[in-house]
Amino acid sequence: MARPTLEVAEIFRTHGPVWRQAQRGHLSLGQHKVMAAIERCRSAALGGHVLQCPACAHAEIAYNSCRNRHCPKCQGSAARRWLQDRQDDLLPVEYYHVVFTLPAPIQAIAYTNKAVVYRLLFQVAAETLQTIAADPRHLGARIGVTLVLHTWGSALTHHPHVHGIVPGGGLSADGQRWIACRPGFFLPVRVLSRRFRHRFLEALAGAHAAGQLQFFGNDAHLAETTTFATWLRALRATEWVVYAKRPFAGPAAVLAYLSRYTHRVAIANSRLVALDQGQVTFRWKDYRAKGRTKHKTMTLAAGEFMRRFLLHVLPSGFHRIRHYGLLANAGRREHLARARELLQGSAADAPVGTGSADPTAPAPPEPNAPTYVCPDCGAPMLVLDTLVRGPHIRAPPPAQVAA
Repeated sequence: MARPTLEVAEIFRTHGPVWRQAQRGHLSLGQHKVMAAIERCRSAALGGHVLQCPACAHAEIAYNSCRNRHCPKCQGSAARRWLQDRQDDLLPVEYYHVVFTLPAPIQAIAYTNKAVVYRLLFQVAAETLQTIAADPRHLGARIGVTLVLHTWGSALTHHPHVHGIVPGGGLSADGQRWIACRPGFFLPVRVLSRRFRHRFLEALAGAHAAGQLQFFGNDAHLAETTTFATWLRALRATEWVVYAKRPFAGPAAVLAYLSRYTHRVAIANSRLVALDQGQVTFRWKDYRAKGRTKHKTMTLAAGEFMRRFLLHVLPSGFHRIRHYGLLANAGRREHLARARELLQGSAADAPVGTGSADPTAPAPPEPNAPTYVCPDCGAPMLVLDTLVRGPHIRAPPPAQVAA
């Protein structure tokens, strides 16, 4: 794949220093760290290796990556490593894709309460899926769920939502049967939406009562208990967006989807079009438009582009991929082994929907694949020398005034 002609790193290096000075006091430490990591990624500042191909004598320098989870250039290898770990978790059943989205009023307060609101989004979405699936009127089974947090829309706006990847069935309460979903149908979306809305607002009210939420600017009045209760009542009267996509074309397609989706960042370098006179142009998809007009270009001032990109910096240590139910880390091996045992010899043993995986998705690398491959002849390259990373210059501590 050809390297993009424009990268987020170039935008940060060109316009970041002046913009950071203008935004002094308005950027968090985490946002500063993300900008610094992306600017230095795959540059001499991080060191690297001198490589040479023993077959054709091709030589090149490979600079080290920053490995920051918000960096557009560092997610490919991370996704492949994660994908290799997940291959053994697939079951020979249909898989479903469910999306839970927060309404706009909650999105507005989520930015200043990321850790609390995003945690509730994960917990309530997982609880909703497991509760409705366990109900005998719907499925009556214990299911497994993988949830992935995305906080952006195609135009880089703040749009927090979670994508759920769910096997089409689960274990019975006594663990003696595999209960499969009806072909092509997982759970009723309206029931999921109503349950999700009720439980999330209930949990949000609890967080407010515990003093876990902060409010600023136009939302400062919500700190008052009565005003917040009135605000919640209006949200109970609106419909919340929960939707399920059609099932994947077999377990292989699930892997192809996950390999390029789980480690996605706010914008890929491939979507950037131009950087000209302080303006950034990029491609985006307008989901409200019909037909081919969905794909458009947008031009923003470099400062606004950087502001939107940094909206999606996650709190330190926050996990954006989580597993629940049968797929929870505590009992995953035992639950999956039991599910395979019950599926053996049944009709579900053959993958449902044997459609091929997405041909554009990267194939998982072989376990012993070489780290560096010659771009000319494909032979493994040898490391001739290591370039030490330069010292990171920090500002001196502020002078202390003598008492």
